[in-house]
Amino acid sequence: MAFLAMNAQPFGNYGLVLEEITPIGMPGVQSFAWGQHNGQWFIIGGRTDGLHRRQPPFAFLAADNNVNAYVVDPVTGQVWSAAIGDLSQSMLEQLQSTNMEFEQRDSTLYCVGGYGYSATAADHITYPNLTAIDLHGAMDAIRNGQTIVPYFRQITDAQLEVTGGQMRLLDGSFYLVGGQRFIGRYNPMGPGFGPGFIQEYTNAVRRFSIDDDGVNLGISNYWEHVDTVNLHRRDYNMLPQIFPNGVEGLTVFSGVFQYASDVPWLNTVDIRDTVITVVPAFEQLLNQYHTGHMAMYQTNTNTMRSVFFGGIGRYYFNSGGTLMDDPNVPFVSTISLVERDGAGNMQESEIGAMPALLGAGAEFIPWPATPQNASGILLQDQFVGDTIVLGHVVGGIESTAGNIFFINTGVESAASSRVFRVLLVDAGLGVPEVAPQARSAQAFERGRPADHRSRSAT
Repeated sequence: MAFLAMNAQPFGNYGLVLEEITPIGMPGVQSFAWGQHNGQWFIIGGRTDGLHRRQPPFAFLAADNNVNAYVVDPVTGQVWSAAIGDLSQSMLEQLQSTNMEFEQRDSTLYCVGGYGYSATAADHITYPNLTAIDLHGAMDAIRNGQTIVPYFRQITDAQLEVTGGQMRLLDGSFYLVGGQRFIGRYNPMGPGFGPGFIQEYTNAVRRFSIDDDGVNLGISNYWEHVDTVNLHRRDYNMLPQIFPNGVEGLTVFSGVFQYASDVPWLNTVDIRDTVITVVPAFEQLLNQYHTGHMAMYQTNTNTMRSVFFGGIGRYYFNSGGTLMDDPNVPFVSTISLVERDGAGNMQESEIGAMPALLGAGAEFIPWPATPQNASGILLQDQFVGDTIVLGHVVGGIESTAGNIFFINTGVESAASSRVFRVLLVDAGLGVPEVAPQARSAQAFERGRPADHRSRSAT
């Protein structure tokens, strides 16, 4: 087991620690959907390869789809699997797609959209489907080698034809935010060169109810807010938040791509009911693509903490502590923290590093026994003991170098089977600190060139 201690400064007398665990038979998978039931994880969808290749004939090959559903017990290290081939053709195609949006309500996992090759359409498509999965029944069937078919239901709704967005349940409503509709093969040369494609960002927050009586599925109370400037993003992180006034909502962090060039957005957007607000005077410089992320709230200081584990980002600190600007947007090992204080001020800092270029397309799965609210926000004031399990960082892409996109032949990165237990450990136990003191990205940002083209900023 590897123990990696992170900077303890933001967590009082506790240090953030990663402990690698090795479930036997753990799949290498990235950009997947997950749910959990009775302390075990359910994993479906996503891809079994690494970063997609640039050449259209080799990008997002169906051969690298994840065609299994998995149950993982992080305590015993056991892994069970079942092929999804017995599902209906429509379910089978959607549930092996990448970048589905998903959310769990009670013991039902809802999967929306996703992108991949459809044998029915004879093309790569974004799926216009909502699939409901009974986790209790499906996971029990997988563990016992029984059919999973009775535990899956699906409807079609064009309003849900989205990939690369995020979906969250808040106050009884589902929020489907950002993402895109992409039809055809990926082609970095654009839609008018070679095999063409259709790409339509939703630019939207879509709010709706999922009506589900256990048999019938439906969408009602649909509401949409379109903002072509601030919601034009995908492949980002969206975290539940408790705002300074005690109201719960969501924050959309960074993501891609800006209109003028293929670089990430830097601003963030708050969602509170139907109020959509760009956060003033804050730019997120670190960890800008979708990665494992964790939300934690401290009541006594009214502090909201959002932690991002590795992934991909335009900015990163080099070994000498200099903030580097790479517009090629490389894989990074950065673990960063964004704090919102009781006055609403936000501050970003680097607090540690993953043990490799890990995290892109990974997921953080909160530990169910740790105090948290219904949205999965960990409640720091209620932690008891000298070691608290916060959750696990699961899967994603592991890259051999920061910038591989232009040389990618399919072997420079891979879907990771690595799992890291995330702990808060009392510093009095003598856990060594291996990361530097927390470095504020915003403190360095003041020297960043105005055209954002320099490869370093000090």
